[in-house]
This record gives sequence, structure tokens and C-alpha cells, in this order.
Amino acid sequence: MSGDAGAPPATIVAVMDTDDSQLAAFMAEFDVPSGYRRLEDLLTDGRPDLVHICTPPSAHYPVALGCLRAGASVLVEKPPTISLRELDALAAVEGEEGGHRAPPWFATVFQHRFGSGQRRLAALVASGVLGRPLLAVCNTTWFRDQAYFDVEWRGRWDTEGGGPTMGHGIHQMDMMLDVLGEWTEVSAIARTQARKTATEDVSLAHVTFANGAVASVVNSVLSPREESYLRFDFEYATVEVTHLYGYQDADWRLTPAPGRDEEVLMAWEHAASPGGSRSGHAAQFAHVIAALRDGRRPPVGPAQTRGTLSLIAGIYASAFARRPVTPDYLAPGTPFYQRMNGPVDGGTRT
Repeated sequence: MSGDAGAPPATIVAVMDTDDSQLAAFMAEFDVPSGYRRLEDLLTDGRPDLVHICTPPSAHYPVALGCLRAGASVLVEKPPTISLRELDALAAVEGEEGGHRAPPWFATVFQHRFGSGQRRLAALVASGVLGRPLLAVCNTTWFRDQAYFDVEWRGRWDTEGGGPTMGHGIHQMDMMLDVLGEWTEVSAIARTQARKTATEDVSLAHVTFANGAVASVVNSVLSPREESYLRFDFEYATVEVTHLYGYQDADWRLTPAPGRDEEVLMAWEHAASPGGSRSGHAAQFAHVIAALRDGRRPPVGPAQTRGTLSLIAGIYASAFARRPVTPDYLAPGTPFYQRMNGPVDGGTRT
């Protein structure tokens, strides 16, 4: 990263891949000066400030751990880890629990928090103009064929950490939690309906929040008409967004409650950013790089990440244990804290 006027905000100094052809292609396309096959060599020779981890999920924890111990901050793709145990271990190394304010830091790519629509909604919720949150719908209805799951590391608890609940719906659930806050109870089912996979291919959940709101959540990779849909019903308005892999301002809709039209509509328009910004990696990366340059913690650190990962663990725990689950059920040392499928050894069951 650079603080010089006119310099690019960040420079790719090195890349690592275990596949030589992929490594060479990436270096050529992005004009990267150094490439490595071993993480230790990259960290020693490249000396990066920030490492962006894009490996299959089961490698996120060991790679992130190596980076943090070498003094490099980490930005990891979803899911950040394949268990709550791994996430807490990284948080301890990073030092967040002790109030550590110096790098290295750990952050997760939850890019949909950073589009202007989501940020506008969060600001209006905080202001109180929408009233209390009452009800939410959070649907990730996507389509993945059998060939998608036939990739060696996909559809396995030990390498992917779960199915669409973990790897697909995680983004919409993160948006929901960003708005509604702490969850207190979940009741869920998870099924393998159509694909040959060790994990689920669909899950459904009812979630209760500390503020009294309730939500219905669907995660599917069996839906030919693909859609990502969130709906928030507040006392004074309904707010919705429909998109697939990224939204823009035009994808959001506001419906004021009767008698609240002028107040709510004015607040919504006033909170809009000129020009707006689409959700996506570029939006979050800008915040991450700015934070690191200023010596601040980048957004979506372990504490924020944990709320989303714990809800996923709660959905799996409820589905496999066949009972409503609270966060206490996921305490350190319990089966679903250790791994997302807990004590279940075979295939997914309801």
C-alpha cells in the first residue's frame, strides 16, 4: 500500500498458487512481479501488508493463521472458516479479544454490506425513522447442477464446511444480520433433495432476534429461476431488494405504511448517496485499503463475522438435532462449535 499522492492505493506484490499454469497466467495478466508455490516463501520474500485468501474453504484457516503469525493482515473470502472453533482461534491470534489495535488484522469479504442501498438502510434503521423491525424474509434461491458438486472439494463437510447454507446463502444472511443484529433462536431443517452430495442442497429456517424481529430464511441451489431476495417489514415501511450476485440502487424498493408516506420517503431520499455504489468486491476493498493505510481495523472483523457464522452453525445444529437452538448450544467444546455437521457422520438428514 502507498501513501504517496497520485500512487495507486495498493499494489499486488506477489501471488501464490499450487498450480504452475494458473500461477503464470495470473502473473502475466496482472503484471505481478513475484509468484510462489509456498506460503512461507511468499510471506518471507514478498512481505505483504495484506493477503487476500481465495482458496477452497478448508484452507482458509491454516493460510490465515500463517499470515497473521507472520505479521500480514488477512482478507478472506467466504466462508471465513469452516467452523466457529477455527474463527475463534484466528480472533485470538489477531488479538481482538484483548483489545489489540495494531495489525495484523483479520477481515471477511462480505461485500454486500458496502453497496449504497444496504448502507442507506442501516443508517435509517439506526435513526429510528422506520420504526421497530418486525418481520424479515431472506431467500437465496440459486441453481447449481450436479457437475458443480462433482468438483472434488465441493459438497463435503471437511473441505467446504456445508452446502448452500454455508457457501451461498451466507451473503444474504449477512445482510440480514447487518440490519437486524443479534439472533437469539433458530429452528431449521436441512435436506438433500436432488443432488448427490454429502451436504444439504436446501435449508429452511425461522430465526428470532434480540430486538424481537422474526425472519424466514431459505437457502437453495435447486431453483431454476435464480434470485436473491431480502424483505424487511418495519413499523412504518417495508424495504425490499431483489438481485442475484450484486445489487445497485435501482434494485431496492420502499413502501411506506399508510400515513407515513412523506416522512419515510423524505428520509429515504435524503439518505441516498449521490450516484450510489453497487455492492461488490471493489466497494469493500476500498474500505479495507483505506482502513489499513490509516492504521485502523478494516471492516467486518472477527466479531462481525462471528454473528453470521454462528447463525449458520445454528441452522445446521437445529436441523441435525431436530430442536430449536440458541447461541448457548454452540458454546466452545460443543459438537457444532467444532464442526458444522456436529456429531453427524453420514449424509444430511432432517
